[in-house]
Amino acid sequence: MAEPQDSPDAYVGLAAERAERLARERGWPTVRALAPGTIITMEYRVGRLNFEVRDGRVARAWKG
Repeated sequence: MAEPQDSPDAYVGLAAERAERLARERGWPTVRALAPGTIITMEYRVGRLNFEVRDGRVARAWKG
């Protein structure tokens, strides 16, 4: 599976709902929103885009 060719940085600062909708429109099959400090495993999953959401906005975004 090929990942969309957009940068995760493009989502930083967007409202979380808008960022998730945009990511899905751009072809990300899995979008995961996380609260700051959420404990997650570090396995890399192709096609997953992660958002750290603070106060309803994307504070950080990364692949995997």
